[in-house]
Amino acid sequence: MTTTNVPKPVAAGTDYLDQRTGISNAVKGFARKVFPDHWSFLLGEVALYSFVVLLISGVFLTMFFVPSMGLIEYHGPLSSMNGQLMSEAFASTLKLSFEVRGGLLMRQIHHWAALLFMAAIVVHMMRVFFTGAFRKPRELNWMVGFVLMILGLLAGFTGYSLPDDVLSGNGLRITDGVVKSIPVIGSYLSYMIFGGEFPGEDIIPRLFTMHILVVPALILALIGLHLLFVVLHKHTQYPGGGRTDKNVVGFPLFPVYVAKAGGFFFIVFGVIALMGATMAINNVWNYGPYDPSPVGAGAQPDWYMLFLEGSLRLMPGQTEYVIAGWTLSLNVLIPAVVIPGLLFTFLAVYPFLEAAVTKDKREHHVLDRPRNVPVRTGLGVGFLTAFIILALAGSNDLIATHFHLSINSITWVFRIAFFLAPVAAFWITKRICLGLQRKDRELVLHGHETGRIVRFANGEYIEVHKPLDEQERWLRVGYEANRPLEIAPREDARGVRRKGYAWDRQLQKLSGFFFEDRVEPVTPAELAAAHSHGEHDQLDSGDAHGQLDPVRDGTGHGVVTDERKS
Repeated sequence: MTTTNVPKPVAAGTDYLDQRTGISNAVKGFARKVFPDHWSFLLGEVALYSFVVLLISGVFLTMFFVPSMGLIEYHGPLSSMNGQLMSEAFASTLKLSFEVRGGLLMRQIHHWAALLFMAAIVVHMMRVFFTGAFRKPRELNWMVGFVLMILGLLAGFTGYSLPDDVLSGNGLRITDGVVKSIPVIGSYLSYMIFGGEFPGEDIIPRLFTMHILVVPALILALIGLHLLFVVLHKHTQYPGGGRTDKNVVGFPLFPVYVAKAGGFFFIVFGVIALMGATMAINNVWNYGPYDPSPVGAGAQPDWYMLFLEGSLRLMPGQTEYVIAGWTLSLNVLIPAVVIPGLLFTFLAVYPFLEAAVTKDKREHHVLDRPRNVPVRTGLGVGFLTAFIILALAGSNDLIATHFHLSINSITWVFRIAFFLAPVAAFWITKRICLGLQRKDRELVLHGHETGRIVRFANGEYIEVHKPLDEQERWLRVGYEANRPLEIAPREDARGVRRKGYAWDRQLQKLSGFFFEDRVEPVTPAELAAAHSHGEHDQLDSGDAHGQLDPVRDGTGHGVVTDERKS
């Protein structure tokens, strides 16, 4: 047995702190907390570490950026801009890029970290959605993650609007139009946001305050709450042998995950730094200072805002009406407010909707395989399909110029695809999931096909199947197939109409949509019947065709277990 000698100053300091805070018990319990091991759990860590990189690089940029819309004449190393009038915000961005040592590198690291931050959040949320990690008791943590995603969008928008170049200025102009499209209060909101008529002189300082203070503070608070919920609820784990809702199979936080997390942070930091050093992004000097007159092809926002741009581009422009002196701009309101609102509302409420149609009040800590919940998986793929179509529509001008296609034809294809493709994606995904479940049943009952055909002395031919081991069998049968809800009759025994029947009836219809098409897992009785021995058991072990132990399954198909020694 070996002991670790702790230096006296460290021991004395630790003892001093423990006597006054009692922190040792908390540290001991937290260090022993077990976390499961799977690569997909790193997606949340990528988002966290990207945010840390954003904070570090953002502090550097804040020291040199001037959040002012006051006009100055530029004189600097960029000769093409000399003598031009521009805002102090744009001039300070040029100074950061060309005069501050390491400034361009930090700008690009900051921008790439922001893109990776949003990508990691979106992929992490999709992992949570498809595996059912949002179920009880994690509904609130799903909402925390949803709000984090919205705050990430807000952080990105306020950030790339700060340089006050042509591209970011066009984005702000679109924002002004979206705000003004809101009936009755739109124009008042626009005046409040911009401090007067667009563009005003206040929007850059206000965005700067939001970007470096308000939004990061909210994100930090919610990240802390998110991690607290992870610790309180214990981490979810993928299905497998020995894994239940009452345990966690994995490694302790200390020293295993502390070492892994530390190393992984530097990997993420290194990749972002490499991208910032080798991949140019947001070269604002190519666009010039903001001027409302030039708008050209290729004016796209960052990828996570492309869906909004695409939604606006797909909406026909004729749907604007003047009613009693009030302008109702449905051509802006519907694509920029209604459609994103519907998509985000679906994400926010889905956990509660699924809980309502299953009436499931149990806690779930083992994740679902996406194939075992076909409707949820289909809805998720349909949602992603709609999002991807809108993102592609936001680049319809680039598609037209690069592939020499008509932009009008592309727009019409995307308009039709926005309504039809998600439905088709849902149906195809659902059928694939059901097919995979049936394949799982077949594998459990019959085993893996080996491609070997055996002929017995009586002339019968059978195929050799390899039985599943216990771990694989458990993976394919260890799930519960939900059934449509069964509700009480409309009237009780005295003929009085039951309260809440109409609502229960709607839930029953919805649960039918979710669970009417399902594949039940293999039961122990079915497995026993499939593996029962038939007439081939009477074969002599020294049969001329090899030492094979043939077995008949419940359907009459021959299943043979190879007992020969290699």
